Amino acid sequence: MPCNRCRCDNAALTTRVEQIAEQVKSLPLSEREELLAWLADFELGQVDAWDEELARDSQPGGRMQHVLDRVRRDIAEGRTKPLGEVIDNE
Repeated sequence: MPCNRCRCDNAALTTRVEQIAEQVKSLPLSEREELLAWLADFELGQVDAWDEELARDSQPGGRMQHVLDRVRRDIAEGRTKPLGEVIDNE
């Protein structure tokens, strides 16, 4: 049966996730709200970690160095267009 919120197929959920979902459904509203607040904070922490990783990788010598070098070369050699010419803003 599809989930209304994320449109996932609940049949594809793992047994462990199904068990957790059932436990969450049985929580009193106040505890469910507390759990949701915790999950939101947890997700924000994951985004922060990803942002930090991206920032490190973008530094000189980082994992994205070769991509950044190519982008800078393409810009310097005129192989780019202004964003407004590429994206339809209408």
